[in-house]
Amino acid sequence: MTDEHVIEAIGCSRVVVRDGKVVEVGEAIIRDCPLAKRFACPVEEFTPAAVKKNIENRIASFGMCTPERSLTSDDDFVGFGASELTRTGLACGIIDAAVLACDGAGTVVVTDPAMAQGIGGRMSGLVSTSPIQSVIERIEAGGGIVPDPVHASMDPVAGVAAAHKAGYSRLLVTVARADAAEAVRRADPKALIMAVHVTGTSQEDAVRIAEVADITTCCASRYIWEICGKKALMQAGTAVPIFILTQRGKELLLARLAVIPNQILVSHTHLPVIGEKTPDPLV
Repeated sequence: MTDEHVIEAIGCSRVVVRDGKVVEVGEAIIRDCPLAKRFACPVEEFTPAAVKKNIENRIASFGMCTPERSLTSDDDFVGFGASELTRTGLACGIIDAAVLACDGAGTVVVTDPAMAQGIGGRMSGLVSTSPIQSVIERIEAGGGIVPDPVHASMDPVAGVAAAHKAGYSRLLVTVARADAAEAVRRADPKALIMAVHVTGTSQEDAVRIAEVADITTCCASRYIWEICGKKALMQAGTAVPIFILTQRGKELLLARLAVIPNQILVSHTHLPVIGEKTPDPLV
């Protein structure tokens, strides 16, 4: 089987990593993102060369898409990121397992807060991946589950089924599409659903995400800003925020607020609140 991993990375550039090397980088669909400027290898201009340099830095520093992939972390990469919320949910017992995507393993089920952070906090939009045996073995050794170790398929519903089979009942599931969110909701009506990597989401799909998800990242999606932002119960951040859409999502964010070390401003206002710096353009 070919060792190939397809990622939608900085600016939603399509990146192909094969045998540990970046072999293809597409054009970005946005020009600027304040979050990209805060990366360990910052991206100021969204050129193929700059995106390639950033991905090569990830491969060198934590082994992304290679057998050397680092799978755990105790560091916060951002204050209110998807992985930070997931790690907090596991640590405080709001959830007992998380269904995530991981390069080299596909959909995985994890219960260790540090593994949720190490996998999710370092992962861009994973489109497809191929199995890496050492990554799969270390996930399983850390108490995780890999539903499809042969093909490393991306299937959150299969992840939900594997989690239920293992006895977990309080799940958080990350999804990148409206149809996946709806399928997960049918498979587990009680799951906390978090939409991630939503840049380019259509108006119709933003409405569908607003109806079934508990939390959504915003990324550079015009319609997530407009539709989910107006429906949100809470918003965390103003540049590249997350929107909390349900009471259960609100409970998870409040748990995150309880443990975050930073100073925090809490205020009543109409949402969404758009900061001075946001991804450009919103698409």
